[in-house]
Amino acid sequence: MRRRALAAFAAGLTAAALTSCGTGGGSDVLTVYAAASLRAPFTEIAERFEEANPGVSVEFSFAGSSDLETQLEQGAPADVFASADTRTMDAAVAAGLVAGEPIPFATNTLTIVTEPGNPQNITSFADLAGKGVSVVVCAPQVPCGAATTRLEEAAGTDLEPVSEESSVTDVLGKVTSGQADAGLVYVTDATRAGETVSVVSVPEAAEIVNVYPIARLSDSGNATRADDFVRFVTGTDGRAVLADAGFGIP
Repeated sequence: MRRRALAAFAAGLTAAALTSCGTGGGSDVLTVYAAASLRAPFTEIAERFEEANPGVSVEFSFAGSSDLETQLEQGAPADVFASADTRTMDAAVAAGLVAGEPIPFATNTLTIVTEPGNPQNITSFADLAGKGVSVVVCAPQVPCGAATTRLEEAAGTDLEPVSEESSVTDVLGKVTSGQADAGLVYVTDATRAGETVSVVSVPEAAEIVNVYPIARLSDSGNATRADDFVRFVTGTDGRAVLADAGFGIP
């Protein structure tokens, strides 16, 4: 009996030690919900943040901003939210999810990507509505989709996409995999794609700028670290990484 009691006690100590080290949601594990277009720069920012804060681990959930906001409203646990537009962040604020005032930290605009070499010879936004051109865009409820709708209005061209995706990375994937002739993605995603796509600039897009806000969430279990991360993203190190990735600064 005594041996069994000691074994149970030891097992309890082991579980407690694992929890204190961050396994299973320790206090120094920071969960960040961020727009899909932020995957590359935020991954680098997290590495720098962890180096500056030993013992802290940053975990991400990347997806379309509206999907993330819906998950948060449904009770998904997270510490920080970074959206690809103010409209989605405003919805999070209205739902009581956000602590304090969201901080704008980056900007982005749309561009056209095509298969390498641009075989359909797309040179303008209007060409996307041409006969036989398969175009993929973001769904209207997603920030890049809302920007696409505004771009259609600005360019006076209505698109008939073959699919509407839940994130900008999915749009890019459709083009790079050959499932579409062209797609509308953020400039930063086109830059990251490199030689796997050809890029066609859209002059009208310069007037349609998505502003990215970030905020600590009101239900964060690690408010101090969450505030630290927000300051890091909006500070010198974070802005440098974002600029290198092609983002503008508000």
